[in-house]
Amino acid sequence: MKTLLLISNSTMAGQQYLSYTLPYIRIFFDKIKFSPEDKSIIFIPYAAVTFSYDEYVNKVNQSLKTLNITVKGIHTFSNPQEAILNADLIITGGGNTWHLVKQLQDLNLMNSIFRAVSNGTPYIGWSAGSNIACHTLRTTNDMPIVEPQSFNTLGLINFQINPHYIEANPEGHAGETREERIIEFITANPNVPVVGLREGTMLYVMNNDIFLWGNKKARIFKFGKKPIEVDTESNINFFIETK
Repeated sequence: MKTLLLISNSTMAGQQYLSYTLPYIRIFFDKIKFSPEDKSIIFIPYAAVTFSYDEYVNKVNQSLKTLNITVKGIHTFSNPQEAILNADLIITGGGNTWHLVKQLQDLNLMNSIFRAVSNGTPYIGWSAGSNIACHTLRTTNDMPIVEPQSFNTLGLINFQINPHYIEANPEGHAGETREERIIEFITANPNVPVVGLREGTMLYVMNNDIFLWGNKKARIFKFGKKPIEVDTESNINFFIETK
């Protein structure tokens, strides 16, 4: 059984870090019958660039303590592959997706995470941590500050996510909108749908069922079709099927 919670963003404007996600993480745990106490919960902090991995772990632990979650940074283990395979829960934080992917590839952790999650280890990610659940990082919004071995990521889902999706274009800005960039992607990759995941929303994945949670709709892009808006609580698998 494959269970994932793929969150668009960590922080809503004016709120504390991860605070809006806590009720949804509780629901996620209830649905998969997971109790976090005395469990091995691995946190992957490799998307951090301008602050240390230890700082990231501490920040996450401070925010998740009301859920009785204590995470351990994967960077503290002498054998990170073994730690991933023995984990009861894997969490990957946001930051720079390129930096995250390079670290995971250089440490040969992509396959370990894929094996663990495919064998039933629950997975939670936000922003960059949600990006890597896809087959490729090519729908990230992040600047390519480092060069990974490839664009390939975990391939835990059969579509792409664009987190922090937004329609707005700043006044006076002549560059592409987010929608235009996604349409370029599906034109170049016509068999790969993209879910524009607005801030405040997330996807709950239970095997082949994919439910939209949060307070906004998602925008789904498929080649040759007009983008569609999907309501919260919807099972979006029907909308993203390519057949």
